[in-house]
Amino acid sequence: MTRTPSRRHFLAGLGATVLAAPHTRLLTGTAQASDGLARRLLIFTTPNGTVPSRLWPTGSGAAFSFGAGSILEPLTPIQDKVTVLRGLDFYNATNHEGGMSSMLTNGGGLGSSTGGMSLDQLVAAQIGAGMRFPSLELGVQTSAWGGNTQTRISYLGPGTYMTPDDNPVNVYQRMFGDLLGGPEEAAKLRARRGSVLDVARDELLDLRGRIGVQERIKLDTHLAAIAAMEQGLNTTTTCEPGVAPQFAGGVYENASFPLIGQAQMDLAVTALACGMTNVVSLQWAHTVSPVVFSWLGQSEGHHSLSHIGDSDQSGVDRFVAAERWFAERFTELVLALDALPDPEGDGTLLDSTVVLWAQEMGDGRAHVCEDVPFILAGAPSCFTPGRYLELGSRNHAGLLVSVANAFGLGLETFGDPGAGSGGIEELA
Repeated sequence: MTRTPSRRHFLAGLGATVLAAPHTRLLTGTAQASDGLARRLLIFTTPNGTVPSRLWPTGSGAAFSFGAGSILEPLTPIQDKVTVLRGLDFYNATNHEGGMSSMLTNGGGLGSSTGGMSLDQLVAAQIGAGMRFPSLELGVQTSAWGGNTQTRISYLGPGTYMTPDDNPVNVYQRMFGDLLGGPEEAAKLRARRGSVLDVARDELLDLRGRIGVQERIKLDTHLAAIAAMEQGLNTTTTCEPGVAPQFAGGVYENASFPLIGQAQMDLAVTALACGMTNVVSLQWAHTVSPVVFSWLGQSEGHHSLSHIGDSDQSGVDRFVAAERWFAERFTELVLALDALPDPEGDGTLLDSTVVLWAQEMGDGRAHVCEDVPFILAGAPSCFTPGRYLELGSRNHAGLLVSVANAFGLGLETFGDPGAGSGGIEELA
């Protein structure tokens, strides 16, 4: 696999740290091993669609293989740990923005069974109670264009985004800041954070009495988020902080992209392994992302490459190379989870974690949200791995239902009920 240049091994020594940490965690709302449910969720998203002819494996079921030079070939080392899903269509969604907003929500308003929430936030509401972070949103150059349907994947409700943190230094401070200056400084830091939250809550409560019903519903989601943050302030980690992530250049400089991404992956694994959170989303860029994969010798933006037609073989090859780079990162992430013990039970961290690689479109050249690729890894007690499932043409809401129910939610529909009911039985 191609290594990210100047990679900092933030995870060095983490295995020993996790092993030495107490196995007693705040488990309020967390599934136990005997339940047969997943304990953690990690969502990994990449933008701008794919080239179907260069993507899918050959064979079917457990008898499949990744073709030489294909986009998914870098997944070969984890082939027995993944399920590749083909034939999933988004309901009532198309193009870049439609795909982004529906990818983890399947649309749906406040009156739907999921209230317009994205998969990560719905699961966080189920298993995030008592955690330092009910959920942790990590980004890699997601917010240079601000917060909108092109740049956001995580929703507390219709139009209410969860903003990913694009700076791994900030994330590290959030995770370990209370350990870096000793107990006295930690107490002062928690007090300052609590004061800020108190002011924010008081202002929102004052505003609540002066707005309409619909706006009040959205405001209540923010108040609930503040309450969860306050609860997490008094929860400290048992893991020692590793080396803080460092990288040259700004967070939004093109050359920083692979370094920031690597740091965010390391922090994601650390947060899960140390019991800081049970839910993490890692969002690489955003739809229509102009990032240039210069570390691969490229000079064109990723979005531009995603629209090159089959007649330009060299151009398609360059886009495939960028997509293979994302596949390598996903493989690294899965292997990192599989290399650490589950701090709450037997097996590895991967064994208790559902890892979902999601995208917002199928063929990027056609701007369609049909035959959108999804890849599942982890939690073998919930999903049988090592398979390539060709599902024909089904609404991807079934996948969202299946993943949600792996955490005990018991859903029949997800988002817009027009997409139909039930999960994907073949996953079990």
